[in-house]
Amino acid sequence: MKRVAVLTSGGDAPGMNAAIRSIVRSGIDKGWEMFGVRLGYRGLIEDQIIPLSTRDVSGILHIGGTMLGSARCLEFKTPEGQAKALRTLNQNRIDGVIIIGGNGSQTGSYKLSQLNFPVVGVASTIDNDLYGSEITIGVDTALNIALESIDRLKTTASSHQRAFLIEVMGRDCGYLALMSGIAGGAEMVVIPEVPTEPEEVAAVIYRAYEQGKAHAIVVVAEGAEYNASKLMQYYEENSEALGFKLRATILGHVQRGGNPGAFDRLLATRLGAAAVDCMEKGEKGVLVGWVNGRSGTIPLEEVVSNKKQLDLSLLELSKKLF
Repeated sequence: MKRVAVLTSGGDAPGMNAAIRSIVRSGIDKGWEMFGVRLGYRGLIEDQIIPLSTRDVSGILHIGGTMLGSARCLEFKTPEGQAKALRTLNQNRIDGVIIIGGNGSQTGSYKLSQLNFPVVGVASTIDNDLYGSEITIGVDTALNIALESIDRLKTTASSHQRAFLIEVMGRDCGYLALMSGIAGGAEMVVIPEVPTEPEEVAAVIYRAYEQGKAHAIVVVAEGAEYNASKLMQYYEENSEALGFKLRATILGHVQRGGNPGAFDRLLATRLGAAAVDCMEKGEKGVLVGWVNGRSGTIPLEEVVSNKKQLDLSLLELSKKLF
């Protein structure tokens, strides 16, 4: 009988609980003993490993966040920390671990796999910046939260004839900003992948004003060189002619919270079950992600060695639509 643990790491994403549930129940269906690691990699170092039954993961499918918790762990980045984590796994007679998370989490997965411990990663991050998976757990829900916020702010902007800078998450990836901007009908999108000067943004806002629009919406990625705060500061210092009065709204972590939508619940369930299948087949050191419309695997070494590229043709499309 195998003893397999599941761990969530990095930023939480809507659908993580659905993935935990799928992994635990799929493992139990195979006759395995299933365990959870509390607080991510820190839990490995501190030996916070708990048994999980079918009932333990009942009622979490629709809940955002992660029942196991997540925490930063700088110690795990060191060889000494990794050795402690490996010792904890061996002392608990764990045969393999499934790690749900994004870039940083899967870098940790790769480090653990290099110590010859069976590891399977599951792609989960709202940023959608993880190489090897077309879309990751949490992206769809976060995108819809951003879109709802844009729609609401557009109503206020029109009522008061204002321009809004709406900052969305995504770290150094502009996926959420670009997609929510297109879907939300924004006048402009500012992303890290394409440098944009404040004067360019001002020109777009003023053009909307000249055209008689009741508002102007600019969606800004948090990782852009000029994020919403820096743009506001620039316009205050330089008194740019914008036409509209300008306001900034930073959505922040509200995009992580809330219940996962149907897509993320299904994606998490399928990727979780696929990860268990990989573990059963002895396939280790891989990431389970969404590839060509179905679950697929890619070596963790490739995941940590490459950077996912944003389809910039969509940015050109957005300019035509705006």
